[in-house]
Amino acid sequence: MSELHSIKALLDCRATRSLIDRDFICLRGINTQTLSHNILVFNVNGFPNKAEQISKVMDVVLCYKTYSKRMLLAISGLGK
Repeated sequence: MSELHSIKALLDCRATRSLIDRDFICLRGINTQTLSHNILVFNVNGFPNKAEQISKVMDVVLCYKTYSKRMLLAISGLGK
């Protein structure tokens, strides 16, 4: 099933993974896939984040004007 959502995004923030906010996903009831193994999250100082590991992802097609790209986004709390 395909859904269309319009959002503001931060592009090229130098993160090692492409992420989407967990609260955004939950509020909109967007379908996700559960990973077979969790992915550790590391803080800027290089230490593992004790509060969170990535356990779900979502498959998306990002579109901007005539450009589109299919990506797998990791779902994480982004601490807004």
